Amino acid sequence: MQTNLSEKILQLSISERIQLAEDIWDSIAVNQRCVDLTDLQKTILQERLEDYAANPECCESWDKVRKRILLTL
Repeated sequence: MQTNLSEKILQLSISERIQLAEDIWDSIAVNQRCVDLTDLQKTILQERLEDYAANPECCESWDKVRKRILLTL
């Protein structure tokens, strides 16, 4: 089954595979309480949130990053 699924995935275009990855991630994110983070991951996330709060202009939204990625394909 794994090989069959891998073959089917590789038949998709790159943009379709990106969309599939996003859809899978979104399905995981809906149940985010099921994902346990380590203390180190929590610390890193907290630091990144603090960095963003201090300098929000230095970051780009996921929509902008995604559009830039898709334009290069």
